[in-house]
Amino acid sequence: MSASEEKISALLSRNVEDVMDRKHLEHALRSGKKLRVKFGIDPTSPDLHLGHAVVLRKLREFQDLGHNVVLVIGDFTALIGDPSGRDKTRPPLTESQVRENMKNYLKQAGMVIDMKKAEIVYNSKWLGKLDGARIIELLGLVSVQQIIEREDFQTRLRDHKSIRMHELLYPIFQAYDSVSIKADVELGGTDQTFNLLAGRMLMEKSNMKPQDIMTMPILEGTDGGKKMSKSLGNYIGLTDEPADMFGKIMSLPDAIITRYFALCTDLSDSQITKIIQGTSAGASQWKNIKEQLGFEIVKKYHGEKSAAAAQEKFEKLFSKKEIPDDVPKLKLRLAKMSVLDILIAAGAKSKSEARRLIEQGGFDVDGRTEKDPTAIVVLKGGEILKIGKKRFLQVVL
Repeated sequence: MSASEEKISALLSRNVEDVMDRKHLEHALRSGKKLRVKFGIDPTSPDLHLGHAVVLRKLREFQDLGHNVVLVIGDFTALIGDPSGRDKTRPPLTESQVRENMKNYLKQAGMVIDMKKAEIVYNSKWLGKLDGARIIELLGLVSVQQIIEREDFQTRLRDHKSIRMHELLYPIFQAYDSVSIKADVELGGTDQTFNLLAGRMLMEKSNMKPQDIMTMPILEGTDGGKKMSKSLGNYIGLTDEPADMFGKIMSLPDAIITRYFALCTDLSDSQITKIIQGTSAGASQWKNIKEQLGFEIVKKYHGEKSAAAAQEKFEKLFSKKEIPDDVPKLKLRLAKMSVLDILIAAGAKSKSEARRLIEQGGFDVDGRTEKDPTAIVVLKGGEILKIGKKRFLQVVL
């Protein structure tokens, strides 16, 4: 098998959940045609995280094979909010919030894909110009049954939870993005399957060749269960400080480490298998494996020197030279708390004092510095809190 054939095979199989239409896409890849490969991101928060990077990494594979990547920034659709995987309506965003969130999106995406070779478009360019007649025309191409059959809406209907009319429009608008840019392929997580299929449907209804779709696995957050999400506070941001990124990785549950190696690093399957083999030896071996994972991920986004420094800081922090053997316990009732509330529970004299300490970098959770008082921390119990230079507490739920 030639190098090009191997890359195509890896593109279609590694870290891929499903491809539709696989035979058609495989033929197109081997034909030498340059494909327009679409990926849409709504700027609902200011940070991209490792969950976004799973799809961005697949986009990079398409780029490396010479295809044209089209990054659609959903500055219009972010005003609606994607209902995928949501059990309630998203809070609406204002245009100013969307603009603020977009400020560093391209820089962060450029940590994974080659922005010089990417086409960047904003869907307000076409969605913002749709008049009432055109919207009615688009709505006439889709049945109510097609929209509400999606699992998210069925769950809400069963639980008697509200579905707002604007949410029904979201998949139609995302599908219209594909029509507007004439996409050959669209990528997304498995939670986006309905929206991606809507793109195929709307293209067919518009007498266009339907896009092929490729879905990637959903990356679990640091809690080990739910999808990585800024709103849940269980995310690892691409621009997190190296020590914070390393510390979050070290706090991951053992059960998801293999997935993180596969979805977040450039190591081959054989290399990952070699690292994971023999993990039955116990917690100390898992700690070593997590350190390898942390090093690989931090190296990818911050460089090898920063990765080594982050690992050294973590090991120093958690050595007996730094942390006393009899760390006092801090009992907390909630498993999800803001940084400010944790520090207040730890005995801060006032909210203003706690906020000042946090913003000055004087509060760590398991080796990662938390500088945002409003950030949500998901706790499992056992976390080591460092307050100031010398005070340590261990969380007990």
